Amino acid sequence: MRNKKHIYKILLLLSFLLCGTVVFSQNNKQKELETRLQELRREIQKINELRAENKSKEKSQISLIEDFNYKIRVLSNLIKVTNQQANLLTREINTNQNKITNLRDELSQLKEDYAAMIVKSYKSKNQQSRIMFLLSSNDFKQAYKRLQYIKQYSDHQKQQGETIKAKTIELQETNSNLLKQQDNKNKLIAENKAVQKSLETERKEHEALMKSIKKNLSLYASQIKQKQREADRIDAEIDRIIKAAIAASNKKAGATKTTNSTSFALTPEEKVLASNFVSNKGKLPWPVEKGVVRLGYGTQPHPIDKSLTIKSNGVRIATEKGAKVMAIFDGEVSEIIKMKNVNPIVMIRHGNYLTLYRNLSHVYVKKGDKVKTKQVIGEVFTNPSNGETILSFAISKGVSTENPASWIYKM
Repeated sequence: MRNKKHIYKILLLLSFLLCGTVVFSQNNKQKELETRLQELRREIQKINELRAENKSKEKSQISLIEDFNYKIRVLSNLIKVTNQQANLLTREINTNQNKITNLRDELSQLKEDYAAMIVKSYKSKNQQSRIMFLLSSNDFKQAYKRLQYIKQYSDHQKQQGETIKAKTIELQETNSNLLKQQDNKNKLIAENKAVQKSLETERKEHEALMKSIKKNLSLYASQIKQKQREADRIDAEIDRIIKAAIAASNKKAGATKTTNSTSFALTPEEKVLASNFVSNKGKLPWPVEKGVVRLGYGTQPHPIDKSLTIKSNGVRIATEKGAKVMAIFDGEVSEIIKMKNVNPIVMIRHGNYLTLYRNLSHVYVKKGDKVKTKQVIGEVFTNPSNGETILSFAISKGVSTENPASWIYKM
């Protein structure tokens, strides 16, 4: 009988250890999902604020499609995360329900053992007093051992009572957590339904707009190609300016073979700056205080005509009217680029890395200025015809472009 009880207690202990490991893992995952959920909620709020700000303006069909695509993507991600969180809560609820069952079983066993102990103690007192038990000892050593046994037995009784009390409190807390988890799950399900409804509305409006665009797709395709040619022209000029800046810098530094060089020859101070820039990868601040990425980095199909591609050397960030542009890291203004029919571009050097801030209406710095992280360097241009305020932002290592999303915090 004792062996069976011993095995039962071991199984209960293993069960609790396993539950503890699972709960710890689930709590970490739940925190990650909650953080992501908050980010997506803020992103949707920013999208809605920017939409409301430009509501009175007549946007181009291409811009509207980009808006729809972006919001649909964020809403889809929000649904995905709420589903993951709801599923995780379901698992946590099941874990807690199992824990409650185990706690009740353990509590029942503890109470049973405690009751048996009390009965045994009571019987022992009736049959023989403690004093007689001690006096009947053969010698002092045996009497001492019997005294220790009585004390240990008494302590064990108290410990059992405390254990029962602690397990009762743990059971109550687990029940309380279970109710909270069920309430959180119900809230997530309600939010998920609301987001799905919003997503359905966005998709219907997107489909209606696409239907009207497809009636004159050739016209839009022509506009898209023209925009890409203009973007390529700007990128080529920027590339030329970067190469010239590298050549001039390397010549000044006394480096050889500067003509075809694609990277800066660095001074010891510039090496430190570049190293600090790299060590902050993924933690760098946004170049604007409020904004959402309308177009990501890299080559991608166009949202209107999938047969056409967009090549983006950086990201396009939609922001609010009058938005100030900030340097994302310490550096030196390498160039203020001015081109025909193009708004000013600020190029800042961070050792052998460059950051470019395009489509500015006002520039507050000049070539050669030393700038600090988050220092305001200009203001984003707002298109008067459609009310859009878009900052084009890029990062490169020498002439090789980099994905800003890998560098900027939570882009």
